[in-house]
Amino acid sequence: MGWLTMPFSSMGGYKTASAYLDAQLTYERELEDGTTQGLRVLASSCPGNRVYYAAVQSITNGIPGEVFAVVCLVKWSPRSPSGENFGYKDMSESAGPHEAECPADILGLLTTTDSEYALDWRRRCLARLRLRSRALRSGDRVRLASPLRFTDGETRDQFIVEKRGRTMRFRDAQGGSLCHINHFMDRHWLIVPTTRVHKTVFG
Repeated sequence: MGWLTMPFSSMGGYKTASAYLDAQLTYERELEDGTTQGLRVLASSCPGNRVYYAAVQSITNGIPGEVFAVVCLVKWSPRSPSGENFGYKDMSESAGPHEAECPADILGLLTTTDSEYALDWRRRCLARLRLRSRALRSGDRVRLASPLRFTDGETRDQFIVEKRGRTMRFRDAQGGSLCHINHFMDRHWLIVPTTRVHKTVFG
């Protein structure tokens, strides 16, 4: 399915992508045979306001059914010359979306599926969550699985972690240069064992 775009005035008063898409994916319709079918959003999230993830339950004649994931790419263009300020492109997990950063609480609501594309998507989401759950302390020495080439022309693979609150920086383990590493927690790396010197405390 392609992109659906609209001006802000067509969003029904909803101010966020999550609120608008939650409303679009929650409905009930009566069919010609008198039965009803619909969907209900059980949980949703839109990390970075760029990709919307939702656990959506199918409902037939008021009876809850399977729960599957819906992924929507989100696009904001507040200064669009055409007035198309908001857009989204939706797909089911069974389409095997490239985006695979679904939060754990949403994944936990999904029911079983036989779709290989959906199963592969769920595996990729879980793998991403495992990568991001790794703990690091200030002073840890880390080695990347694949070396990176930096703007100074040097290739490096080992760094010392510096943490200041929620901010994390990296210094070249050899020369001490400060290095910027994009999407570090999504990369493959390991902590290099080192001997830590603890401060002596006299009683």
